Amino acid sequence: MIVRRFARPYAKALIDVAGSAEKANVLRGELMAFDAALRTSSELRELFANPGIELDKKLDITKSLASKMKSSDLAKKALEVLVRNQRINDLGSILAALTAYVNETLGVAVAEVRTAKNLTPEEMSKLAAVLSAKIGKKVELDIRTDKSLLGGFVARIGSEIYDASVINKIERFRESLP
Repeated sequence: MIVRRFARPYAKALIDVAGSAEKANVLRGELMAFDAALRTSSELRELFANPGIELDKKLDITKSLASKMKSSDLAKKALEVLVRNQRINDLGSILAALTAYVNETLGVAVAEVRTAKNLTPEEMSKLAAVLSAKIGKKVELDIRTDKSLLGGFVARIGSEIYDASVINKIERFRESLP
């Protein structure tokens, strides 16, 4: 995951005000809900990007949305700072930087996983346990479905790739034929 340079100071500030990596991780979860709203609403993104709309109006809308999402006071304050600094539409990048710092501090590795089908919670838990045993760290899964795999999964943790897909097995079988 590429972390944009401007996002790092905001992420470090969020960790500092949260007081610990664990609390920053909880804050990250709250801010992710607001980020999801930004990603799904072009009107909301345009509102925050429009210099013609008064700052007070933007802050009122932010407070209203954060209250509806039952955000903590700390999350509301963080959102206010981002609106004031005209960085609210960059919340996704800031959360990516925060995630990187929190995961590093807590010793968590993120596995980008492509699966042929949607996994049940039990399957996700088993996959996380298997990958965790392989790398010696707690693993957080970022799962996407990819029907082209036919079956199985492909997991990427950093530069390591674990390919247990049916399509890969077919390719290896094909290569072994004379």
